[in-house]
Amino acid sequence: MAIRDQVPPLCAGDRLSRDEFERRYAAMPGLKTAELVEGVVYMPSPVRHVHHGHPHSLLTGWLLHYCAATPGLECSTSATLRLDQDNVLQPDQLLRIAGTGGNSRVDGDGYLTGAPELIVEVAASTTSYDLHQKLEVYRRAGVPEYLVMRTADRQVDWFVLRAGSYRPLAPDAHGTLRSERFPGLWLPVPALLAGDAAAVLAAVAAGTGSPEHAALRALLRQ
Repeated sequence: MAIRDQVPPLCAGDRLSRDEFERRYAAMPGLKTAELVEGVVYMPSPVRHVHHGHPHSLLTGWLLHYCAATPGLECSTSATLRLDQDNVLQPDQLLRIAGTGGNSRVDGDGYLTGAPELIVEVAASTTSYDLHQKLEVYRRAGVPEYLVMRTADRQVDWFVLRAGSYRPLAPDAHGTLRSERFPGLWLPVPALLAGDAAAVLAAVAAGTGSPEHAALRALLRQ
C-alpha cells in the first residue's frame, strides 16, 4: 500500500467528522471501543472486572429479562449508535421500541440511528464523560431516559427527560428506581450495588407481573 493510501490510526483527542472517524475505526479491526463525542475521539481504558465488567453483566441481564417479557422491545450492548455527524457512540446497554412508535431505527449499514428510549452507561465516578459530555449529547438528541451506574462512587443516577432537561428519578422507600417510559422496569439499587443478581432479576419478575406492564404489552401489540 502506498503511504498516501494508508489510513491514519484513531487517537484519543482527535477531532474528526463522522465519516473519517468510521473510516479509521474500520481500519483498526483489533480496536474494541472508541466513540466520537461532539466531534472528539474518546478511547476508554482497559475494562476492569470490578468497576465495569461485573456491573455491566448485571445490567445486561436486567435489561435482557425485561426485554424477554416485553415483545416489541429490543436491547443491545455496546452497539454503535449514530446520533448525528459529531456523535457516534457505543453505549454499554440500550433498550428501544423496535416497531411503530420507537424513536430509533436500524440504518442500511446495520447501525442504530436516532434516540433509543433508554440508554445505560457504567462509569467510574462523577468525573466520567458519561455524566458530562455524553449526558448533554443524549439530552440534546432527545433520549427519554438515561441511567449511569457510578461504580467507584457506588451510586446510580437515572435521568428522565422533561421539557428538554434531564431530571433525576427518585427511588422509592426501598431504594428501587422505576422507569417512567417502561412500566415494570424496576431496578433495586442496593441489590445492584451489592452484586446480588438474584435480587435484581426478582425485581424484574415483579415488575413485569404488574398491571402497568400488562398495559404496556397491550399497547406494543397494537
